[in-house]
Amino acid sequence: MKAISQRVLGGPEVLEIVEVDTPQPGPGEVLMRVAATSVNAADWKLRAGVVDRLGPPPFTLGLDVSGTVAAVGQGTTDFRPGDEVFGMVRSRSGAYAEYVVVPADSLAVKPAFLDHVHAAALPTAGLTAWQALRELQPGQRVLVHAAAGGVGHLAVQIAKARGAFVIGTARSANHDFLRELGADEVIDYTTTDFTTAAIEIDVVLDLVGGEYGPRSLTILRPDGRLIDTQRDDPLDDPRFYRHFVAASGSDLAEFTDLVAHGKLRAEVAQVMPLADAARAHQLSESGRVRGKLVLTP
Repeated sequence: MKAISQRVLGGPEVLEIVEVDTPQPGPGEVLMRVAATSVNAADWKLRAGVVDRLGPPPFTLGLDVSGTVAAVGQGTTDFRPGDEVFGMVRSRSGAYAEYVVVPADSLAVKPAFLDHVHAAALPTAGLTAWQALRELQPGQRVLVHAAAGGVGHLAVQIAKARGAFVIGTARSANHDFLRELGADEVIDYTTTDFTTAAIEIDVVLDLVGGEYGPRSLTILRPDGRLIDTQRDDPLDDPRFYRHFVAASGSDLAEFTDLVAHGKLRAEVAQVMPLADAARAHQLSESGRVRGKLVLTP
């Protein structure tokens, strides 16, 4: 089968098409024929070595997958060949390939109303937002940084569905988009200091990192929460929480219910051939993508 692999860490140019053996599922695993995958910031950070979670190359990237079950491993009873499923991959053999092996408990049945392209845009970004905002209460004031991005635009919708008052930071070109998704207020971070425009915040979801963490603490309520997804510990502050996404088929099925009821949708900025993964990484790294980039074999 064909896959996108890399032999060294580096820029997008290190990604190359290779021919490899089709993997076989082990106990509790599923072999999927990939219909679509998507690009996450974690992908290019792993490619460049900014995040070291896969060990040294060679490896194949790709956290998100939607496709069809081709075979199941011993003891796997939740799915059978022919089922359409989607979920999150956490291994050195990722979804930038024609086939991928995934633990069965990381998958959920793909609803018939959701096509593979939009299903592939949901798992990592959606689970990040869903799990990070799990304890959100109705009426709380939530600030989402990078609100128009892959995780951010889903977080806005999830927070709104949970009854929060939602504020998002984004360029002015994305303000109407965020209002359509339910944002109550939007702040243009290029012209306005969010610490003067947002006050008495209960929860900050920091999808940017760096100075955004310490600055966000200044507008948090004494019992508020700063939820960071960027490995930045801004201060020794009891309100700081480092969030790590967990692959979970049950969580995926749970928030997909919001999709079914029209309360959550994944914005797909562009669909590209898997062979154009390097170009997709360049676009993702620019920080100017609204929603998600999807790759199809």
